Amino acid sequence: MARLLLVRHGLTDHNVDRRVAGYTDIDLNEEGLRQVEKLNKRLADETIDAVYSSDLQRAVHTAKGSVSGREVTIETCYELREMNFGEAEEMTFAEMNEKYPDLARSVMNVDSGLSFPGGESFADFVDRVRVFLKTLEKFNEDHTILVVSHGATLRVIICELLGIDPNHWYQLGIDNASLSIVNTYEHRTILNSLNETSYLNE
Repeated sequence: MARLLLVRHGLTDHNVDRRVAGYTDIDLNEEGLRQVEKLNKRLADETIDAVYSSDLQRAVHTAKGSVSGREVTIETCYELREMNFGEAEEMTFAEMNEKYPDLARSVMNVDSGLSFPGGESFADFVDRVRVFLKTLEKFNEDHTILVVSHGATLRVIICELLGIDPNHWYQLGIDNASLSIVNTYEHRTILNSLNETSYLNE
């Protein structure tokens, strides 16, 4: 396919408070905006041929800030959204454990049959991510594509690209405003960088 620059959105208040925000359309906080400015500098020497972003504003604003100063169109994709946590949206784990103890237990045990009431099952979430990946098949290895999304979504994308069972998604660290780089070729895929964040300390 292409060289993929995978970016997680910048920090939000829900990230600070450790509240799940799947489809909740919360925006970046001040620190998140500063992170995006540093991300823009990190990507300055990259030639970016296309940009895909989750349609939630924390991702869209990260994408816009990342390519500020370039003439490139940002294509927003519903498929790149975070998992839909349904009735657990905006809860801390403690609140989830109090109201939905069985669900909290499934989350803690990383149950492959995980399903959020009023939201998505993990299996449906993975299927949605696979739909997005099909859109990248039109590119070749000479293209560089920026993909701005969410923690769980990017973890599943990386697992899918590397041929790893997506049930292992939780073993990958993907921090806010981090950059991971994956080169995809016809017969192989190479993970060049995972969860790079050094530029955020500059």
